[in-house]
Amino acid sequence: MKQAWQIRQAEQRDAVGLQTCMELAYSPYQERMGGLRLPPMDVDYAAEIANFPTWVALSEGKVVGGLIMVFEPEIASIANIAVHPEFQGNGLGGGLMKFAENEAIERGYSRMGLATHVLLTENLSLYTHLEWQEIDRDETRVYMEKPI
Repeated sequence: MKQAWQIRQAEQRDAVGLQTCMELAYSPYQERMGGLRLPPMDVDYAAEIANFPTWVALSEGKVVGGLIMVFEPEIASIANIAVHPEFQGNGLGGGLMKFAENEAIERGYSRMGLATHVLLTENLSLYTHLEWQEIDRDETRVYMEKPI
């Protein structure tokens, strides 16, 4: 059964729910990372909501996904995107990605960027499926772009 959700601009009252969602979304990767916590697990989401364009996906009033973007002069970037484990596999991740593209297009951008960890192979597969292209990588990150 597909779970229903809607996306809206994040508000300060969403900060704790967004933190919980991010913690749950990223914690399954900890073992693969040798016990290290990924940076999005330790972000101050109240500050993110105050300082960056941030959206939440809600289902029955609960934060089940999040999207944080950065709009630079030449490129719109996805700074963080995650889906609560209970909602993964239901199209919410793709929905958030499409939402991000639409936001960028509405703001006049023609390309988007993101970075993900080299060990998050599921993310790399998803982004490649969504027509993102790898443009660079280092020891820990893969940098991707997509024309829109």
